[in-house]
Amino acid sequence: MSLKIKDILQNISVLNNNWEGENVVSKLSFDSRDVDENTLFFAIVGSTVDGHNFINEVIKKGCKNIVVEQNIAMDGINFIQVMDSSDAVAKAAHNFYGKPSEKLKMIGVTGTNGKTTTTTLLHNLFLSLGYKAGLLSTVVNKIGDEEIPSTHTTPNPIVLAELLSKMVAKGCTHVFMEVSSHAIHQKRIAALSFDIAVFTNITHDHLDYHKTFKEYIDVKKTLFDNLSKNAAALTNLDDKNGMVMLQNTKATKYSYALKTPSDFKGKVIENELTGLILQINGNEVYTQLIGEFNAYNLLAVYGVTQLLDIEPIAALTAISQLKSVDGRFEFFKSQSNITCIVDYAHTPDALENVLKTIASFKKEGNKVITLVGCGGDRDKTKRPEMAKIAAKMSQQTILTSDNPRTEDPDLILEAMEAGIPEDKLTQNITLSDRKEAIKLAISLAQQNDILLIAGKGHEKYQDINGVKHPFDDLAIAKELFTKMKK
Repeated sequence: MSLKIKDILQNISVLNNNWEGENVVSKLSFDSRDVDENTLFFAIVGSTVDGHNFINEVIKKGCKNIVVEQNIAMDGINFIQVMDSSDAVAKAAHNFYGKPSEKLKMIGVTGTNGKTTTTTLLHNLFLSLGYKAGLLSTVVNKIGDEEIPSTHTTPNPIVLAELLSKMVAKGCTHVFMEVSSHAIHQKRIAALSFDIAVFTNITHDHLDYHKTFKEYIDVKKTLFDNLSKNAAALTNLDDKNGMVMLQNTKATKYSYALKTPSDFKGKVIENELTGLILQINGNEVYTQLIGEFNAYNLLAVYGVTQLLDIEPIAALTAISQLKSVDGRFEFFKSQSNITCIVDYAHTPDALENVLKTIASFKKEGNKVITLVGCGGDRDKTKRPEMAKIAAKMSQQTILTSDNPRTEDPDLILEAMEAGIPEDKLTQNITLSDRKEAIKLAISLAQQNDILLIAGKGHEKYQDINGVKHPFDDLAIAKELFTKMKK
């Protein structure tokens, strides 16, 4: 596919007037390693790298069409100056791939916890009702049933536009998309036209990137601020920032809640390890999902189905058939009747929610063993908080390595240990090797105890110094339980 630059940059404000719009290119890139003479290159000013520093390298590879934020002139090179190259590349990609989001029903889900579960459940529900739908999530991207591996919660804007165009080409009508705060802040979704935006909740996370909690909230809110008057905004009223998200939106406002009067009102009738019985807008429905946090996810799902004109009983019937999402409260029972739960909980709030759910069905006399770690190169302030929650809500904690990335695992664990209350110190063990830690946790578990392995969930690797080593919590736990005959 080849297009004139003037068509690719349609509706993008260009600051200089001497650029050549008739030039034709067949590729967009902001990676200096991935350019040739047919590329339109965007020099992006990132948080750690400035693409302007690679312009000479790009030119050496034959690229003659370059979008910049700085006023640069060089013979034979077509420099196109814009105010914001991150915004420009998102809009250019949208134009290049035929404005795909305008041909789809786009549903974006944002919040700290619940994004993956909510989008995946919606995708599965709509497939079960016969729709062709796309999914963009942390775990996987899907076009109908076809899986495309996911590397980021929200892909970069060029990959994103290409994926959406493939969804259009393959007949998708709806797309359910996780929208991360990073993606909003980095303008990855700047060109997308959302029909519905959903807010799940907001809690302590990503302060390594956003610096303050207010900035984190404000970035999330931008998704709703930018909705059109024809869109719908659905918020969780039980979250204290639920209404904050809707303050400046032009979209029609809707709400869901368990504890507050709302458009989509839920009530937990039963919450057992076998599933939830919910009342949603007066109708009872049994679901295979577990925990109050999933009650909120299911309410959001139901709300979206109603905003997309699905008949209520059809929606509730489909909800009753939904299964748990990979790495989200997945569990099995060992031959000694020990319940082992694997969950992605990697924020204080998510960990607390999972442990509250466990507490709701734990029998007296049985102990909860929580194994948890924190990722490296991420928000350091949550480390002691995660350990504190685990210690307070469990009878035994084991702090271990998660994805240390480029950090020293022992220093991460030291920061976590600082959060263990003094009266819980004797109930905590710190063991850096994650597999050995899981083995230890299993050895400490007795009949009818509950073992929670938290933090990695669906991930099938452990990231150590830039290398992803195979590591699957669920598979390793099952293997060790079998070997230890527990």
